[in-house]
Amino acid sequence: MGQPIAVRTDFAAVEVRRLARRAKDSDQVRRLAIAAVLDGASRAEAAKVGGMDRQTLRDWVIRFNEQGPDGLINVPAPGAPAKLNTEHRAFLARIVDEGPTSPIHGVVRWRACDLIMRRHEEFGISVSDDTVYRALKDLGFSHVSARPRAYRQDPEAIEAFKKIPRSRGGNPPQLAPDTPVEVWFQDEMRVGQKNKLTYRWARKGSRPRAAHDQRTQSTYLFGAVCPELGTGAALVLPFCNSQAMQLHLNEIASKVSPGAHASVILDQAGWHGAKELKIPHNISLMPLPPRSPELNSQENIWQFMRQNWLSNRVFKSYDDIVDHCCYAWNTLIDQPWKIMSIALRD
Repeated sequence: MGQPIAVRTDFAAVEVRRLARRAKDSDQVRRLAIAAVLDGASRAEAAKVGGMDRQTLRDWVIRFNEQGPDGLINVPAPGAPAKLNTEHRAFLARIVDEGPTSPIHGVVRWRACDLIMRRHEEFGISVSDDTVYRALKDLGFSHVSARPRAYRQDPEAIEAFKKIPRSRGGNPPQLAPDTPVEVWFQDEMRVGQKNKLTYRWARKGSRPRAAHDQRTQSTYLFGAVCPELGTGAALVLPFCNSQAMQLHLNEIASKVSPGAHASVILDQAGWHGAKELKIPHNISLMPLPPRSPELNSQENIWQFMRQNWLSNRVFKSYDDIVDHCCYAWNTLIDQPWKIMSIALRD
């Protein structure tokens, strides 16, 4: 037979009941029925008041004696020890930051199975895919698509472009003092019946199917955004040439804030620098270095629009393509915070 356990006497029954009235944890309130014991009730009576058996009451009396009222709050179970210690996690972060070397590792990107194999080779332990994914998330990694980088681009030209002062705004004409300068990004996107398929959520082990048109009708969406203001200007045009570019520059000029000057950052496509272009007075063009699409945040706008509104579709006709382009752009413009999130750059 178990030995009786005395309840600590530095808490009076009145004080314990006062704590029960103030406590927010329902289980703690119920277990503070220990006050009945302090009033002289038997173990059976006190257990009945708290809605528990006598053995459970005994266990909570022990916790109360050791830790006081806080000992009557449920404490989460510690669970199994972590499979990845600090050294394992540091190794995982390092190899992900470095990335694979194709001739050595045989892959162009790390998969969970590759990371598991590398860890097994290094430490001799194996874990599941989910453990690797959770560890990567805790370490601050996420699964994202890479920005395009053109072959044989000039890194020095890119770095020099990044250091151009914002106040210069490219090559603007002589501006009045304190003239606000808006930075815009411009580009074109072809949208047609021969459309793209994007990633989608699906059951594990399945491969979803999506319609893919092979017809070739298409149009061009000329777009430009000002990330700082979360606004933009676009035209859907049948051709991609200097005449279309002139129309788009005029559209951008109409969207620039009154009294401000826009520095439009764009690539070096032939129609962007055509001699016949008449640049509006409130715009100056700032060409990017060759082969540097990652410097143009309009590229990311196109990617977002394709993934959310334009891909995985079959367009019935040319007019249907135009309608969907207009819908996608207008939906984007209605979300200025989305433009700021996607297109802002340091």
